[in-house]
Amino acid sequence: MTSNDYLSIWLSLKVALYTSIIALPIAIIIGYFLARRNFRGKSIIEAVLHLPMVMPPVTTGYLLLILLGSNSLLGTFLKNTFDIKIAFTFEAAVIASAIVSFPLIMRSVKVAMEMVDSNLEQASKTLGASPLQTFVYITLPLATPGILGGFVLAFARSLGEFGATITFAGNIAGETRTLPLAIYAKMQVPGQEHQTFYLVGVSVIISFAAIIGSEYFYQKKKNLTK
Repeated sequence: MTSNDYLSIWLSLKVALYTSIIALPIAIIIGYFLARRNFRGKSIIEAVLHLPMVMPPVTTGYLLLILLGSNSLLGTFLKNTFDIKIAFTFEAAVIASAIVSFPLIMRSVKVAMEMVDSNLEQASKTLGASPLQTFVYITLPLATPGILGGFVLAFARSLGEFGATITFAGNIAGETRTLPLAIYAKMQVPGQEHQTFYLVGVSVIISFAAIIGSEYFYQKKKNLTK
């Protein structure tokens, strides 16, 4: 493999890590709210939050391009006011990947929160703990294995993100060319079958390890709830 191939692998890991770290706190807040609150229109909100998981990733990337592209109102404002350009940058790759993988981590957090015995939370409040203390010392620790499982699953999904990234961030070598985009680029060049195979192998190994890690945390969560 060439130095650009190793750089693509590093960029994929970097994007996936940034994506998961950014999505985690937001997913915890929203997941807890959806797990513990019932209100009118809840199903609609959940449907909207899950849209990136079922829409074609290219659609997500195109919508991001319309919203944050250089010719959009918001994109023009950011460029003229703060000299910030988002589209076709590393940051764009992180944003695209975060939006596509967010439903996975949010859903995992929500399910983990729902599995926490609400009687324990009620007992904590009865003993004088505030809602925040109950969340920090009761709910969050009991839901942690499920949360970590969602974190790893979002990480794995980010590693394989292609459509939204190539649409919103482009396929720029050394900046936005992640592992899936590098595989795609090599597939277009005759005689690069061996290099493509190596990258595919690396992709499979990393993804497999991430899935095993996610399953480990889910099993740990099941053991805690028994």
